[in-house]
Amino acid sequence: MSKKAKVAAGGVAVGLILLIWLPWWAAVLIVLGVPAAAYMTLDSGQRRRLRRISRKELGR
Repeated sequence: MSKKAKVAAGGVAVGLILLIWLPWWAAVLIVLGVPAAAYMTLDSGQRRRLRRISRKELGR
């Protein structure tokens, strides 16, 4: 199993656990809030670069 597949499987597992353990709205807030918070921590140059490159190039 590749590293990306392991990360995806872990993300699905965490998402399912959150849906079972927390109310659905709290799980949705966490699932959407964590990537948004991570994006907001980038400085303006990093955000520009991230928007410029394609999704395929993100794994390099």
